[in-house]
Parts: sequence; C-alpha cells; structure tokens
Amino acid sequence: MLDLSQLAQAVRSENGVSRRLFLSYGAALAALPNLATQSRAADRKIRFTDNPFALGVASGDPDATSVVLWTRLAPKPMQPDYGMTPETVAVTWELADDEQFKKVVQSGTANATPELGHSVHVEVSRLAPNRWYFYRFRAGDVTSPIGRTRTLPAADSMPESLRFAFASCQHYETGLYTAYEQMAQDNLDLVFHLGDYIYEYAGADKRVRKHTGPAKTKILSLEDYRGRHAQYRSDPLLHGMHAQCPWFVTWDDHEFDNNYANDISEKKGVDPVAFLKQRAFAYQAYYEAMPLRARSLPKGPDMQLYRKASFGRLAELLVLDTRQYRTDQPNGDGAKPLNEAALNPKNSLLGMKQRGWLQDSLLASKGTWNVLAQQVMMGMVALRPAEGDALYSMDQWPGAAHERMALVQFMADRKIANPVVLTGDIHSNWVNDLHVDDRKPETPVVATEFVGTSISSGGNGPKVPKLLDVLMSRNPTVKFHDQQRGYVRCIVTPKNWQSDYVIVEDVTKPGGKVVTAKSFVVEAGQAGAKSA
Repeated sequence: MLDLSQLAQAVRSENGVSRRLFLSYGAALAALPNLATQSRAADRKIRFTDNPFALGVASGDPDATSVVLWTRLAPKPMQPDYGMTPETVAVTWELADDEQFKKVVQSGTANATPELGHSVHVEVSRLAPNRWYFYRFRAGDVTSPIGRTRTLPAADSMPESLRFAFASCQHYETGLYTAYEQMAQDNLDLVFHLGDYIYEYAGADKRVRKHTGPAKTKILSLEDYRGRHAQYRSDPLLHGMHAQCPWFVTWDDHEFDNNYANDISEKKGVDPVAFLKQRAFAYQAYYEAMPLRARSLPKGPDMQLYRKASFGRLAELLVLDTRQYRTDQPNGDGAKPLNEAALNPKNSLLGMKQRGWLQDSLLASKGTWNVLAQQVMMGMVALRPAEGDALYSMDQWPGAAHERMALVQFMADRKIANPVVLTGDIHSNWVNDLHVDDRKPETPVVATEFVGTSISSGGNGPKVPKLLDVLMSRNPTVKFHDQQRGYVRCIVTPKNWQSDYVIVEDVTKPGGKVVTAKSFVVEAGQAGAKSA
C-alpha cells in the first residue's frame, strides 16, 4: 500500500498537491501497488510460446562506472495481459566485453514482477569508465536480442569527442519511425529523448497506423498506459535504436495528458484527485517502460526525473522536467501577448527545488559545454508574423518569462561555460540565439538553443513553411526554421559543437529518403550559432 509518510512529504513539496486534498488523495491512491515490493519468482519452470522480448532491450542513465539495463516481458504486446500471467518471473542477465559473450564481466538474476508490468531494471555498477559493453537477458528458455551500451568517461578526463542525437514527439498513428533507422547507423554514444514518447489519444481511422486501447476516449488506466507503451515499443525501428546505445529520457505532456501543468488539467472541471490518480498510473507505466534508475521509482503521482551526468570534462548533461512542477499556463494558455500575467515572477516551469538544483549544478560544473536537455522552446519567439501585438506560446518558456530571463541572466552573470539548450515539443526545427530578453536582439548572446522536430508527429511537414521569411525577419534571434520530420545529430569537441538537422522526407510510407537539411556550429567561448 502507499506509504502515507511519503504522501505527506509529497503534499508538503513546493508546487505539490494542496493540503486540503491530503485525505481524499491518500484514500484514492491507497489501492496502488507498493512499487518497491520484491516478489519471489515462481518455482516452476516457465515456458513461452511467443518471444517474451518482443519489446526489445534498452540501457540508460549511464555514468562513469554504472548503467541501467532494461527489458520488459511481453510475448503478446497487443493483448490486454501481454501474454503474461500475474506471477513473478526470474530473468537472468549478462554483461560482456564482446558481442559473442566470451568475456562476461558481470551477470545475475532479476525479478520481473507483475506489480511493475514484468519490467526489469538492472543497475550494473563497478564498471570501467569510457567502455563499450554488450548485454542480454534470458527468461525461461528464450534469450533476448543483444544490446550495446557504454559507461561515460571519468570525471577528470577530457574526451576528444561526444556524438549523440536528440529526438522527441513520435505519434505512432501519424508516421513511421524511419528516423530511427538512420539514427542506428550514426555510431552514437548517447541519445536524449525529450518527451512525447507516447500519445494518449484514442485511435483514429485513416492514418498510417492505429492506436490500440480505448476506442473513444484517451487512455486513463494503468493498463491503458502500459498497453500504449507496449504498442510503441513493439516497433522494431524504435526498440532497435534503443539497443544501439544508452538513452537519457524525460517526458513532456503526452506521456500523461496534453498541456497539463503539475496537478492541473488543460480542461476545466476535472476532479483533481482523479487527475492525480491518473497521473500516478501514467508515471508508473512510464517508469516501467524506460531504462531508469531506482531513484526515479514513482511514489504515487510523484516521480523525480531531473538529474545530471558528466561526459568527463567535455560536457555536463543536465536533464530537466518542465511539466511536473510548473505553475498553470498564464492567460488561459495558447498564443498570447507577453503581458503582466506572462511576466508574473511567480510563474515557473521548473519549481523552486529544481531551479535551485539547476543553478547549483551549473555553478559546480567543470564541463566545457553545459547542456540543458529539456522540453519546450526557450527562445522568446513572436508567433504573429505580420502585424498587431506579438504573440508568444504560454505553454513554452514565455509563459514563465521572468523565470526564463532570470535563468539566462544567471548564466551570463556567473559566466557559465558554453550553455546549450536542447528542446523538443514543437514538431519543427529551430536554431535560436538566446539573449536575456530576446526582444532585445542587440544585447549579448548568452546561449544557443537547438530545437528538434518530431520523429513522426503531425505526419509529413511542409518543406517551405508559410510566412517563413516574415517570421524570421520579426525574430532576428531565430537562425533557422524548418517543419519537416527527423532528429538532430550533435558532434561535440573541446573546440566546437556541430548540430546536423537530419530530416525524413516522407514518414507515411517505408523507405522515406533521409538527408541532412542544415548544419550549425557553435565555437567554444563564442556564444551563438553559425551556419556550417
């Protein structure tokens, strides 16, 4: 049962659940499973008629001496019970220096419990820094595909380079995952996924493919969310890319509910207790589906995702959560003027605790590059391209404009080395030079923001966006904009950062042509992006 001492701590947390909801909140969540329970595996020898590793394998959250290995048993991913009975299954794992597993470094057994959707999260420690490894699982008489993972360089080392990609927004119904087919050939060290890993919508007809689950409503229950994750992860291109290298993941809104803000739904009149119970289901299913450490194990509707890692002294990697702790969008959300409500100092995307952690982390960083991997666009981009008042997205950082400008001012005042912001969400590509106030482009550039388009969400985007020239003339801080699908590949050295905008020309059918549309470079010590 849910530990009410944990619940009490949650309601006391900044931007948390209001105290008046404490009793009803506790009662509503009391039936949720204790996710920390360690169940004993069944004694009988289990046999599978279908491949229990249909969702593949993955690794994530590496540091210099450890990494998380993940899998989830689901021999029938599209069935309500995923082909599993409600019993604990022993899963063995191996980590080796070589793909043939002649030099096994470590091995062990983990329990895949029904309480955690038969997922497995193994934190392997005491590894050598800056090393590639291979891993696999075995359940019953079936062996999983082989995954490849790595540790990060030692904290005091200076690596020659870091190659990674970042991606977001992969609506299963509106496009294929062709981008991951190309990404798997890029020989990457890491991948960042910046949110909208799944979409919560009911299935729609006449699309590239169709969601399973409720026919007329969004997914709501734990089983709904589990099933949606299973459907997405069953895609061979997606789970194939997971097997190539470790991922750092964070969510945005569609892993739970569109445009939600902390415990507030975008829709009016939603019961807050029911909403938090739904959030608990969504967060649990997310944890089950991702290669995350035990520190991210949900406690009811609360789950810590913000965290950091060091790629030696080359790059400090800061992964943020701009959904769980934010205040409600000002001005009723949407595109609105940057008025008093949007500039209210109380507005926040980070919450006080995460903001303090971020600033402390930036001050303590020894990285040549300081990377903020996060969800929504930080550039203050005026969306009305022609005439009238400039409009800004209230769901993005302009909705917390005071906090956003204070953060950039902090980086300028404290001379944070080479800050780079990575962003998803918006289903389009952008390169933004970030000023303390982007409405004053004559002021110094402090950081660079690379915004990546969607993997598939929205279907094929237009090659030539309407009013593009007017948009960019109205926003001189914007250096590039494109609305096609794809991802961003980054190559980082002590002297330069290069971002390649990789696009897929057609995501509605297999074999879409993949090209690099544009590349941009940032020189260490010189803020601002230049065309490569």
